[in-house]
Amino acid sequence: MKVEPFEMERFQSTWQNVVEYNLSDSGVRPLHFRDVLADETTAARFLDYPVAYSQTNGTPELRETIAGMYPGASARNVLVTNGSSEANFLVMWYLAQSGATIVHTVPSYLQIWGLARTFGLRVHPLPLDERRNWQFDPEHLKKAMARKPCAIAVCNPNNPTGAVIGPEERKALIDGARDARAWLLSDEVFQGAERVGTHTRSLWDPDGKTVITNGLSKAYGLPGLRIGWIVGPEDLISSLWSHHDYTTISPAFLSDRLAQLALEPRRRKAILRRTRAILRTNYGILERWIEGVYPELAYVPPTAGAICFLRYPFDLKSGELAMRLIKEQSTLVVPGEHFGLDGYLRVCYGASRDYLIVGLGRIAAFLKELGSKGPRRRKG
Repeated sequence: MKVEPFEMERFQSTWQNVVEYNLSDSGVRPLHFRDVLADETTAARFLDYPVAYSQTNGTPELRETIAGMYPGASARNVLVTNGSSEANFLVMWYLAQSGATIVHTVPSYLQIWGLARTFGLRVHPLPLDERRNWQFDPEHLKKAMARKPCAIAVCNPNNPTGAVIGPEERKALIDGARDARAWLLSDEVFQGAERVGTHTRSLWDPDGKTVITNGLSKAYGLPGLRIGWIVGPEDLISSLWSHHDYTTISPAFLSDRLAQLALEPRRRKAILRRTRAILRTNYGILERWIEGVYPELAYVPPTAGAICFLRYPFDLKSGELAMRLIKEQSTLVVPGEHFGLDGYLRVCYGASRDYLIVGLGRIAAFLKELGSKGPRRRKG
């Protein structure tokens, strides 16, 4: 088995602790332990916990709390994992046994894409169209389903565009998966990080062949807890638990307990309010920067996530442009080619106000310098 290189993750891990300004992340600035523990009584009780093994599929309390976020689900429909990345890994390991092809939206976070290829599956791209506000054409999905895939994989809200699947596209996905008897796999790790609009409706269907992955890293600002989860039919969850026995065995005991606190309904609402407040404030900074400092960047305003997918006007590969930005301005963003679509950069706007302003200033200085001497992309 040849492991498909995960270029984006390697690129970020190589440079994010080297550069002076890292705008390559996709979440809001993290919470502190004191924010989760909230009060002295809770903190004291937490400090009395042993540093022990946890329930391997997640404690019943945590699984019940997670299940409560998905209508019709119970704790038996939930498997807790070490981050949403492990959740995606386990699902793709399972799916590799049941088919030869998956349909995958592009641009997207390409972990599932890379895992599918690593496990020997063929991947058929379902393009998202910037002219349609980063929605796919339902007719393209119909053609893709003729390949009889074992699964359709989406990221909703989408990474890197921040788009949420529209009503017409949602119906096409559900109908297409049902008619083909395929799994509908939805990575929903940005759910709850909506800058505008309502809370994104999950693709979870207690009566359907759906599997949802999610976690605490993006919308909740708790990436260091490494808590993710899978929600699916009971027989699938039972099988994935067996797969989980061969990977990390269990989530960390202390992370499980902190996740219980973070997902307590009132605390969860407060955390998501914080996230949305950061997004709304910082998006204004980003928007004013683009319009007032570098208006040649084109973009569709993101609905969710601390991310904006910017189309630049230069005839230059996005990977080369991102590397030059590192070398010349010590600033990190993610090239569009790492999401399967060149000619774009993904910029994170979830940092603190002053950090974001200076980081964007460095990007502007670089782009202006590049524009004064570099080749422009042909129009049309």
